[in-house]
Amino acid sequence: MNKIHPLATVSPKAVLGDNIEIGPYAFIDDNVEIGDGCKILPHAVIFSYVRIGKNCEIFPGAVVGAIPQDLKFSGEESYVVIGDNVTIRECATINRGTAASGKAKTLIGDDSLIMSYVHVAHDCRVGNHCILVSFVGIAGETDVDDWAILGGGAKAHQFSKIGKHAMVGGASKINKDIPPYVLCGRDPICYAGVNIVGLRRRGFPSEVIRNIKDIYDTIYFQGYNITDGCAKVEAGFPESEEKNEILSFIKNSKRGIIRASEPNEKGDFE
Repeated sequence: MNKIHPLATVSPKAVLGDNIEIGPYAFIDDNVEIGDGCKILPHAVIFSYVRIGKNCEIFPGAVVGAIPQDLKFSGEESYVVIGDNVTIRECATINRGTAASGKAKTLIGDDSLIMSYVHVAHDCRVGNHCILVSFVGIAGETDVDDWAILGGGAKAHQFSKIGKHAMVGGASKINKDIPPYVLCGRDPICYAGVNIVGLRRRGFPSEVIRNIKDIYDTIYFQGYNITDGCAKVEAGFPESEEKNEILSFIKNSKRGIIRASEPNEKGDFE
């Protein structure tokens, strides 16, 4: 049985699952689908062409499904699709896609956390188990892969790609692609090591983490350019899911990947 506050505005054309709670002054537009067990808190706004999975929670002031802030948009049908167990905190904004991108769809994967004042622009894809910390902004068609974490205030240029299990430092300006499994930050943004703590928390064995570190040491710190470093990894490292993930990401990067960190005064790479 659903609990809909009498001061909420819910279109009769919205499709609601079971055990949904909708608070006062929330607004649910036409052509919205909301899965079982969701909570739409007071003053949250869900516009048309939004599909929300099960057990999601949308906090006050969040706006999901507003038309994109893209001059190529001309009123066409486009969507926001949100997976299961997603939390969208206060005043976050998630815009619909545009047909000009060839996608017409903005995606948020399962079990992800979109914190307060985050902006997810048109046609972005945020994967499963991602965390976008408060005040993050990702421009149109940014791709954030599974388990990635973007620190507070980070800003991603349009078409940027952030790889699996990457962690981006707060206030970073993302203008190059972020390969999988890495830590990065500083200004300008650069590679700062492997996301060892995150990988351990997710059950990666020590030998796998060491192998990832050795791969990146070869690419970044043995005097090769990126192409030659990848060739050395291809030839010199045993086959593994992690090796293939890294090499495929770099090969398919159109913006180029972040650079290596610079040595400090002692000559060490921090």
